[in-house]
Amino acid sequence: YFMANPAKTKKQLGYFKFGSVLFSTTLSLFIVGLFGIILIQASSLTKMIRENIEIQVFLDKELSSEQLAQIRKNLAERPFVLAKEDSVQLRFISNKEAAETFIKNTGEDFTKFLEDNPLRDSYVFSVAEEFQSSEQLTIIAKELESVPGVFEVSYMTDLVDSINKNLFKVSLIMGGFILILIVTVIMLINNTIRLALFSQRFLIRSMQLVGATRGFIRKPFLVRAFLFGILAGILASAILFSLLEYTKGNIEGFAALQNTELMLLLFATLSVMGGLLSGFSTLRAVNKYLNMSLDELY
Repeated sequence: YFMANPAKTKKQLGYFKFGSVLFSTTLSLFIVGLFGIILIQASSLTKMIRENIEIQVFLDKELSSEQLAQIRKNLAERPFVLAKEDSVQLRFISNKEAAETFIKNTGEDFTKFLEDNPLRDSYVFSVAEEFQSSEQLTIIAKELESVPGVFEVSYMTDLVDSINKNLFKVSLIMGGFILILIVTVIMLINNTIRLALFSQRFLIRSMQLVGATRGFIRKPFLVRAFLFGILAGILASAILFSLLEYTKGNIEGFAALQNTELMLLLFATLSVMGGLLSGFSTLRAVNKYLNMSLDELY
């Protein structure tokens, strides 16, 4: 039959239900992609939070302009000062500005009963992420206090400890969710393709009986599954992209958490992941039916 109808054999070999497999694979990849987006957003939010960890360097009074410039240069060259867009995040706050901010925040004007401004000039800088542990911040503070012209170094110790502890806990929880999600998606795609190929088991046996090699039988199944997987990844990426654009337009500040490079990498990963998982699941299913006896097929 197969030798007499090669065109029909070629058409049927490797065929499985297009709609159900594509839908299940797209849904699985969409869930993975959605969680990936959450991770990217969480990473961006974490970075923004960490960039708010600041050290305030209070200066001695009556320093000259040259001394202030020297201290600024000294700080700017330190590796722990956060550099963003090729410029260090270092700003100078005069004692006059500090007094105005204090009065605005507290509503108490101490200048009415104090002749002299007790506040000091200061430099404030954000700390690079790799130097944000409590131990490193303590070392940085001691190091800066030894700089000539520096009176005191201050940072919010409790805030730093709280941020580091909470981020560690969140990382553990997210890691557990990722592991569970990956296992679930692999099982879902694998079971979907196995069910889809169930109707092909007798055709696979028939091809074996007429002398077709295992490679010849596998090839159309694998090609079709790989293409389905890539298409599912593209569809899932398109849905996620539309969801992101809608969210950006309706939630203020959401666009600030976007990372275009990571998003593009995520979309590419979904397509490759879809193709590989579909191909691997199909290979396992076809090999299973190739190794079955006729009685087991029934």
